[in-house]
Amino acid sequence: MSTKPLAPSASAIKSIYKCFELLKSAGGEMPRNLVLEKLANSLEFSEWELEPLKSNGKPRWISVFLWYSVNCIKSGFLVKNSGTWILTSEGESAMKGGKEALFQAIIDGYRKWSNSNDAEPEISEAIATGSEQNQSLNIELMEQQAMDGIFQLIKNMNPYEFQDLVGALLRSMGYHTEFIAARGRDGGIDIIAYQDALGLKTPRIKVQIKHYPTNPIAVDALRSLKGILHSGEDVGLFVTSGSFSAEAKKLSRESNIHIKLIDGPALIELWKNHYHLLPDTDKSKLPLHPVYFPGKPES
Repeated sequence: MSTKPLAPSASAIKSIYKCFELLKSAGGEMPRNLVLEKLANSLEFSEWELEPLKSNGKPRWISVFLWYSVNCIKSGFLVKNSGTWILTSEGESAMKGGKEALFQAIIDGYRKWSNSNDAEPEISEAIATGSEQNQSLNIELMEQQAMDGIFQLIKNMNPYEFQDLVGALLRSMGYHTEFIAARGRDGGIDIIAYQDALGLKTPRIKVQIKHYPTNPIAVDALRSLKGILHSGEDVGLFVTSGSFSAEAKKLSRESNIHIKLIDGPALIELWKNHYHLLPDTDKSKLPLHPVYFPGKPES
């Protein structure tokens, strides 16, 4: 394995293109932590790329990749939404010319966005000068570290703890969860949530929960849930600690009975948003500590 330093752009070319390929094959979107995990497992990196940076302790390739992902966003090729990365149609079109053409389109798109024809500074120079993009990178790295920590806590839960977490979240959102499947029960509905204490209002929510942090939920699992929903009386909610296959997401969109999908990043975002509404006993299921970063005034 070579220890010779690469230009940051050379490292970014392969990781950005592979990222776009992964997103495309997953139906256009994927949780951020899964993107990084799949990149780490599918690409070969030099010792220079794997060397941890003193500033954040992350392998150099991750810092380079995240740096240039900012350019992808400004170019309109990538959207980051609550821990999920989404490939846009413009990004998919830009892939057709290959790795180098995609990378050049990203750089050109960023320059157009910034209304500047100046060359993009090297990462080392930007870090030294404390550029706005470097500040965004540092914040993203810290956010990624926080998301990784939360995801690891969820990953370490057993299926029953994860089910209890989902139940606590639903109660914080104002729903009543009189039915929660007993431990040891396999298959069927895991939670039934009602809009009112008596369960008189419709529709009621039938919840299927799968604690699969690393494997996407296949379409057959959604078909099983749909088969026990009654039109006009029920809506479906499928919650996973991981992700959903492209076929499962397609079925959710096209189903004549509403089935809402909540993947790992969406679950974390909901937990964060409703954390202040949870009683202490439920907060202890996944404790959080909020941190705020200074921002720029809106123009």
